[in-house]
Amino acid sequence: MIGDPFTMVVAIVLITGIASVFKAKYRAQNGIIEDEDGNQSPVKIARDDALIAEVKSLRERVQVLERIVTDEQSTVELNRELERLKSL
Repeated sequence: MIGDPFTMVVAIVLITGIASVFKAKYRAQNGIIEDEDGNQSPVKIARDDALIAEVKSLRERVQVLERIVTDEQSTVELNRELERLKSL
């Protein structure tokens, strides 16, 4: 079975595919990009403090909105339950 040419071709393609996935993962983790000519160079990601502060602010706003929505929803449900109990 191992000596079958079809099996060997499938194994080579599988190994090549897995190697390319690991290579892409390594490059992504280390910030390495490749241009049209095949030249590789590391990319430095600039940290913009204003952008980080804005994201933090937006996350806080989303948390507040989530809290308002869930509190409002529980209040509405509580009012419905009270009205239902009053009608009994």
